Parts: sequence; C-alpha cells; structure tokens
Amino acid sequence: MDSNPTPATARPPSPATSPSDPSTPAEPPADPSAVRRAALAGLIGTALEQYDFVIYGTASALIFSDLFFPNASPSVGILASFSTYAVGFAARPLGGLFFSRYGDRLGRKWVLVATLLLMGGSTLAIGLLPTYNEVGLLAPILLLICRMGQGFGAGAEQSGGATLLTETAAPGRRGRLSSLVMTGAALGTALGAVAWILAQRLPDDALMSWGWRLIFGSSLLVTVIALVLRRKLNESPVFTELKEQRERPASPVKEVFQHGRKPMLLALFMNFGVSTQSYTYQVFMASYLVSSVGVDKDFVPQVLLIGALCGGLAAICFGTLSDRLGRRPVYSTIAAALVLLPAPTFIALNTGSHVAIIVAIVIGFILACHGSVGVQMSYFPELFGKRYRYAGVTLGREFSSLIGGGVAPLICSALLTAFSGSWIPVAIYMSLVTAVSLVATRMSPETLDRDLNTAADATEPVRGSAP
Repeated sequence: MDSNPTPATARPPSPATSPSDPSTPAEPPADPSAVRRAALAGLIGTALEQYDFVIYGTASALIFSDLFFPNASPSVGILASFSTYAVGFAARPLGGLFFSRYGDRLGRKWVLVATLLLMGGSTLAIGLLPTYNEVGLLAPILLLICRMGQGFGAGAEQSGGATLLTETAAPGRRGRLSSLVMTGAALGTALGAVAWILAQRLPDDALMSWGWRLIFGSSLLVTVIALVLRRKLNESPVFTELKEQRERPASPVKEVFQHGRKPMLLALFMNFGVSTQSYTYQVFMASYLVSSVGVDKDFVPQVLLIGALCGGLAAICFGTLSDRLGRRPVYSTIAAALVLLPAPTFIALNTGSHVAIIVAIVIGFILACHGSVGVQMSYFPELFGKRYRYAGVTLGREFSSLIGGGVAPLICSALLTAFSGSWIPVAIYMSLVTAVSLVATRMSPETLDRDLNTAADATEPVRGSAP
C-alpha cells in the first residue's frame, strides 16, 4: 500500500476552485468504454442489492412471521419480522464506516467487489437457514446474523456505484449515467417481484417448505454475473489521479467528520425523508395491503413489479432532467410532491380497487423509490471534494437510511397498531420527515457540472466570491 505524505488531519484547500482556475487539474475526458463498463457494473451490482432487499422485505411481510416467529400473534409476528429487517439497516452505517476507508484509499472498484460478495453470500445463507419449528430460538438469531451481513455489505454499495459512475462520466451526462444505478435497483425490484410471483404459484406447503429457499438461493446467479462484470472495471479517473499524486487520505472518515460535516449532514437530511417514504412504499405497503385492505397476497408482487418498471424509467428521466435544469430544482420538486403524497396514497389504497392501488404505488415508486434517488446518484457525489467523496456520500446516505428507511416499516406498523388501524398517523409521519428533506434541499448548493477534481466541497465559497 502506498504511503500517504499528506497528514490525515491536513485540511483540504478551503476555497472551492472553479473549473477555469489554473490551479485545479482539469478533468480528463471520459473514456466511452470505461463509462459503459462502469454503468453496466453499477446497474447489475445494485440490482443484486435491491433483489436481496425486495425478496427479504416481501418475505418479512408475507411469510417470515410464520417461519421464524410462529408463536406470536399476527401483528406481533409482523413487527418481529420488520425488526429483523430494520437490524440490517443498523448494520449499514457500520459497513459504510468500514468500507469507506478503503474506497477512498484502495479504490472504488475493489470495495464494490467485496460488498457484492458479502451481500450475495448473506442472501444465499438465508435460504439455507433452519426454521423455528426445526431449531427453535436459534432460527431467528441466525436470520438476524444473515440480515446484518446483508446490511454490512450494502452499506457502501449504492454510494460506491454512484461515486464511480459520477467520477467516470463526462460533465453534462453525469445525472443520466449515474441514475443507471437506480435503474439497476428497479431491475432488482422487478426480479424480486417476479421471483415471488413464480413462487406463489406453488402450493402453500411447497412454498413454506422449499419454495422460499429457492428464491433466496437464486441470488447466487446474479452475484456471479455481477462479479464477472466488476472484476473488469477501470478505476475512476479522479481516484487514479489521487493515487498518482499520492493524495489519498489516511483516514477518509476522520476527514469527513473534521472538514466535510456540512455536505454530509445535508446529504443525510436530504435523504432522510425520501428514504423513509421509499421503504414505506416498498415494504410496509405490502403488509398494509394484505392485513388492512384485505387484498390477496398474490397481488402484492404484481404491484411491486409494475412499480419497479415505472420507477426504473423514472430514474433515468429525472437524472437526465437534472442535467438540464440542475440538481436542486429537480430534487426540490420531487420532495415537495412527496410531502403531499401520503394522504392521497392511503385514500386510494383503502378503496380496494386494484386500479387505484396500482396507480398509488406506481406514483410512490416513481417519486420516492427511484426518481428522487436517481438524482441523488450524481447530486451527492458532487457535494464533496475529491479526497473523501466516497466516505462522505456513504456516511450521509447510510446514516439517513438507518434513521429513515431502516425503521420506517417498523414505525408505520407500530403507529397502525397504536391507533387502532388508522392510516392518518402513518401519513402524517411520512409527510413530516419528507418536509425535513425538502428544507435540507433548499439549503444545499447547486452542483451541476461541478469540477470533481477539486479538493474543496461544494458547500465552500468559490474563490474570489464573497464569503
């Protein structure tokens, strides 16, 4: 490992340099083949992460309460299933802290390979677990450990893919290309929904005995494909230059907390409410539709499939739009719409109409699950300077996912139980946390086409401007 002549506590240049500043190295031209490989690898890797998440989240809503918590009442069983789901999110910041150090020192590529293997291996292990009826209390404990492995690996996955793609793409195309990470997420959601649609065609006893195991075992195929693609990746031009100039920080996480707190906190709060709504639509709504609205379980994966397909297209559209109009106005508009969306969503769901349910879930997927995060994929990396970009994006996103999306299904289920099945407290909760994201976005700078070779954060004043 190369030594680092720059002390870990050294302050990156405080004034942000403009792209025309001769003291700032110009970004090298984007290599089209490298961009294509990075886009495909990011798409497939995130597809695996989302596939793992969707099949686990759907299993939590539909069958895990029976397999791992059979002695609990239905409502308590669902709460217990969502608790193991939330623990995976608790592990994500830990994974982010661990892998961020190496992402900014060893490179984006090899960290993405390591996280891929950890996520895929943990998902495969879930499919091999004994159930409560076979080994008793050991079963949910093992499930918890595997879920933590999933979360630990996922803690640097999307942030790493976003950072690599944003640093590889040419200015003017970063939003569109980086949004492919979320198209991969949509693909993973679609694959997960298809897996459950096929599994639910099995008789109930077959599904509960071996069908669900086959779903988790199928992640092995996606893992192998993604691994082959990621091993052929090039490092991003920005990291290659850092390596050549021996500027890699000894402790990226420490530098983020010392010098990059402002952009990290902005990213955290910008993602807080959006993450809450995203995972509410993807996980809690499945349980709500079955337990409160009374729709058939077979209908839920079909709705997720339609939502994912529409969301994947929305990610590219919003990412491209942010290349034209700017990151902040596009993200602000989405966040404002999400503040108003929860109440109409629940009204539509409670009609019981399949058409109304599909429309409501699709809009949620378009705005919360994929469209907004598609803009994040270029917006958040552009907020940070080059020395600790990977660490800054990862910490901001993963800590917000822990306090937002990670506990959202659990909080929503608890509110529903506490208020005798009323959806109103859930809708208020969703709107309030998203209002936080809207305020944070309005406080954030515009970053469109920012020079990524600059050491200063986007939140610092441009040289020669008024302080």
